[in-house]
Amino acid sequence: MANRLFQGVIHQMKDAVDRVFGVMDENYNIIACSELGKIGETLPENSFIGENSEENGYTYKAIGEKQNITYTVFVEGNDVLAMKYADILAISFANIKFYYDEKYDRANFIKNIILDNILPGDIYIKARELYFNSDVSRTVVIVRSLENTDVSVYDVVQNLFPDKSKDFVININESDIALVKETAQGIDSKTIEKLAATIADTVSGEFYTPVVIGIGTTVNNLKDLARSFKEAQAALEVGKVFDTEKTIVSYDNLGIARLIYQLPTTLCETFLKEVFKRGSIENLDQETFFTIQRFFENNLNVSETSRKLFVHRNTLVYRLEKIKKITGLDLREFDHAIIFKIALMVNKYLKSNPVKY
Repeated sequence: MANRLFQGVIHQMKDAVDRVFGVMDENYNIIACSELGKIGETLPENSFIGENSEENGYTYKAIGEKQNITYTVFVEGNDVLAMKYADILAISFANIKFYYDEKYDRANFIKNIILDNILPGDIYIKARELYFNSDVSRTVVIVRSLENTDVSVYDVVQNLFPDKSKDFVININESDIALVKETAQGIDSKTIEKLAATIADTVSGEFYTPVVIGIGTTVNNLKDLARSFKEAQAALEVGKVFDTEKTIVSYDNLGIARLIYQLPTTLCETFLKEVFKRGSIENLDQETFFTIQRFFENNLNVSETSRKLFVHRNTLVYRLEKIKKITGLDLREFDHAIIFKIALMVNKYLKSNPVKY
């Protein structure tokens, strides 16, 4: 595609440049030239093509950044005018290539979709231009680095998913990498979580870079990728509040935490005031919170909880009565236990003040 792009520009400019000029690839193959017979020729391997040099009666100028030279302009002659021609042509070709890549690069297209930088009505028009398969299942996974290290998480994830025609790895910011993964129709969340676990094990285990991973829901068309991306972001934020020990958080498994996260803070504050009419939740000490946690973990079973806490059954009953006296809620009653559990989560949510997307 670049060959045709460069040749088209050269055809328009050849009357303005009174010399033979063209473009070579990284293997010194001439891919476009004002003299059509030279296309396909290869420069000798012992020739030097640097950022700006002169060899074999031609002046050469690299296109693009020095550390990533893919194409090089050549202009007939070694005089000052040839060098000026080479400089001007290199800048022109670099800008043309940039705008072409911006328009036709698939990864950039996906990035614009997930970041809501493209109108919904333009998505399918653009997809047709890029011969992009619009109606396959895809899932957005966000890999977030917890520490600044020399390891490029982007490169690690890209190496894990090298098929750039199906899977897209995108830099979002300094800490977040988005993977837009093509998935089989009807794939379950467990399979996606296993895939995320592979990423976490590779990045954390082999490169000692701690990460957390958020998983959005699987969507069946391009326009819903932005929603899956926002869900993956929400999964990370909700997990930071309610599942602090988890490395992988799936939006599908957030449960009631997802509902709490979507509530206005004023409504949450009102709820806590209505639940704890007798006293504040802050009146409970750490030992009491630990007892409550174990009581919930053992499905409100007094005998089992007392055994796990290594305390007498009557001691646990006494503690539950104390909680009832402070809060007005008897945790041995299912309805009261549900209200208390939600209240604990709401209180934790208010303290965290997470960022919403």
